[in-house]
Amino acid sequence: MSAAPAVSAARRREVIDALRRGTVPQAGLDLFAVGLDRFAGALDEELAVVAKGGAAFHAVRGEYGAGKTFFARWLGERAKRAGLAVAEIQISETETPLHRLETVYRRLTERLVTATHQPSALRPVVDGWFYALEEEVLDDAGDLDDAALAVAVEDLMERRLAEVARTTPAFSAALRGYRRARNTGDGATAEALIAWLGGQRSVAAAAKRAAGVRGDLDHFAALGFLQGLLTVLRDSGHPGLLLVLDEIETLQRVRSDVREKGLNALRQLLDEIDNGRFPGLFLLITGTPAFFDGQQGAQRLPPLAQRLATDFTTDPRFDSPRAVQLRLTGFDLPRLGELGRAVRDLYAAGAGDSERVMSVVDDAYVAELAAAVTGGLGGKVGLAPRVFLRKLVSDVLDRVAEFDDFDPRRHYALTISGSELTETERNAASAGEIDLDL
Repeated sequence: MSAAPAVSAARRREVIDALRRGTVPQAGLDLFAVGLDRFAGALDEELAVVAKGGAAFHAVRGEYGAGKTFFARWLGERAKRAGLAVAEIQISETETPLHRLETVYRRLTERLVTATHQPSALRPVVDGWFYALEEEVLDDAGDLDDAALAVAVEDLMERRLAEVARTTPAFSAALRGYRRARNTGDGATAEALIAWLGGQRSVAAAAKRAAGVRGDLDHFAALGFLQGLLTVLRDSGHPGLLLVLDEIETLQRVRSDVREKGLNALRQLLDEIDNGRFPGLFLLITGTPAFFDGQQGAQRLPPLAQRLATDFTTDPRFDSPRAVQLRLTGFDLPRLGELGRAVRDLYAAGAGDSERVMSVVDDAYVAELAAAVTGGLGGKVGLAPRVFLRKLVSDVLDRVAEFDDFDPRRHYALTISGSELTETERNAASAGEIDLDL
C-alpha cells in the first residue's frame, strides 16, 4: 500500500469533499499536487524576500485545465505558511473589472484570508494592528493611563502611515475614526468605517463624518489604500500579501475601450511594484496563452507586453521557475494517473477498510478511468482533471467504501452528461451522453 501523507481527518475531508463537488479545494493542495515541485524552491525564496519587505510578480499561463487556479491556491497555502495574507480575485467584466481598481481593492478585502482567519480577515487584521501598536507603546513608555495611551498609539499610527497619508490621507483618518468608535463602544460607526476601509459603498454618511472622510473609494485612491493595507498587515504580524488576479484573459472579451483601460491598469500596477511602492506585495496573475500572446490581450499594449515578455521557444523542461511568466503545460495521461493515485491514497487513508479501497481501485483501474474520461472529452487530457477526480471520488471510491460487494470493473460504466460539464468541457465532448464501459 502506498504511503499516504500524514494528515488530519478534517483536512482530508475538506479536500475530498471539494473534489466530490468538482471544485478546487481551498486548502490541502500539497496533498495531491503533481508536477509543481519544480516551482517550489524559487517561489519559496521569493515569498521569503516579500516577507522581508521586497515585492514580486509572476504571470502564470496555461490553457483551460492546465491547473492555473490550482497553482494559485497551492502558492497561497505556501504563502500562508510563511505568514503572509492571501486574496484571490477572479477578474470579471461585470463583478470585478480590472480597469476599476477600487472594485479590485474591494474584492481583495472581501476575500482577504490569513492562516488563522477566513474571509474577510480585514477587521481581525486591523484589530491586531492596533493591539501591536499598543504593545509597542507600552514596551517603550511603560504604564500609561487610557488617555495617554490613546494619544501615544495615535501618534505611532500616524508615523507608520506617514508615507500613505501623503497621497491618501483618508486611509489613516478612517483608521483613527474606527479606533475611537471602538474605544467608545460605538459599534455601528466602527462597523461602518471598517466597511469603508474595505472599499464598500453605501456607508452611512454619519460614520464618514465622524471620521472626517467623505465620498467612496475611487480608482485613483485604490492604490493608496493597498499601500496602507500592506503597512497594517506588516505591523500586525503578516509581513506581506499574495494577491492573485485569476482569469485575466477575460479582458479579451470586453469592449475595446474597457480592454485598453484594464491593460493600462495592469501596466500601472506592475510599474508601481517595480518602483517600490508596495513592499510586501506578491502579485500573481493567471491567464491563457492567447491573452499573453494575442493582439486582443497584452500585445495590444506594447509597454505591458515588454514587461511580460518571456521566451518559450525552448523545451518546457528548461523553463526557468524565476521567469516573469511561468508556463503550465497541463496533464498527459501518466500525470493524470499520478494525480488519481495520489487522491486514491488520500481517500484510502481515511477509509474504514483502506486495504479494500487500495486493492479494488488499484493503479491499473485508476489509469483505465483516466483514459476513459479523457476519451470522453475528445482526447483532450487538459480538460480531464476536474471531471476525472469527481468521477473517481463520487462514482468509484465512495461506492467502494460504502458497499462491500461493489466492483467498479463489473458494476460501473462511465457516463459523462453535458449537464455536469462546463461550457469548455461540453464543447470538447461528444454530443449527448458518452457511455464507456471499463
